[in-house]
Amino acid sequence: MIKVLLVDDHKIIRDGLKALLSTSDDLDIVGECSDGDQVNDYLREHDVDVILMDIGMPRMDGVVATYKVKKVLSRVEIIILTVYEDEPHIFEAIKAGAMGYLLKDVSIDEVVRAIRRVYEGEALIQPVIATKVLKEFAMLDKRKIKPEDKFNGLTEREKEVLRLITLGGTNKEIAQRLGITEKTVKNHISNIFQTLHVNNRTKAALYVLDKMKP
Repeated sequence: MIKVLLVDDHKIIRDGLKALLSTSDDLDIVGECSDGDQVNDYLREHDVDVILMDIGMPRMDGVVATYKVKKVLSRVEIIILTVYEDEPHIFEAIKAGAMGYLLKDVSIDEVVRAIRRVYEGEALIQPVIATKVLKEFAMLDKRKIKPEDKFNGLTEREKEVLRLITLGGTNKEIAQRLGITEKTVKNHISNIFQTLHVNNRTKAALYVLDKMKP
């Protein structure tokens, strides 16, 4: 069972999510919080695998709460479920450690799939949000990046692979998208890690998102 915590300041949203998600045999809704300030207190006494986190909440917003949770319990995965689709909110949430970003107009099936994917260690960004990330990525080369910046050390193909990593693509998905073998993808990823001085996909994605920040 995947233990899920719901964090939203609107009870009607929490009640609706709880009722709908509880129909999935592999999901266990273990608790609810009405603002980000309550989350760490809850986690001190309860075991949680995945958090569905709103952004706009009183006392402590979802971005700050995400940062605090990941700092203390990095194994807990967080999906942002919000009405905000502007770039600053997206990038700040993902930089804080969120592994997923969904708008509240998604279907419950999409939310269930997102929970399962981040539980398995994959990142997930809704297509409409991914479009914004892609647009920012395309602008990255045009910005004034310092000559010594490690991003400049990547080849064009490595930048393509990194872009797809940032969007949560698996090695198989990246290989299919670029028409190359999974072994070649692994080689590119190894080179990316060495160039950026990171040791995993999440840190590589965060490096890119940090460069996207206005």
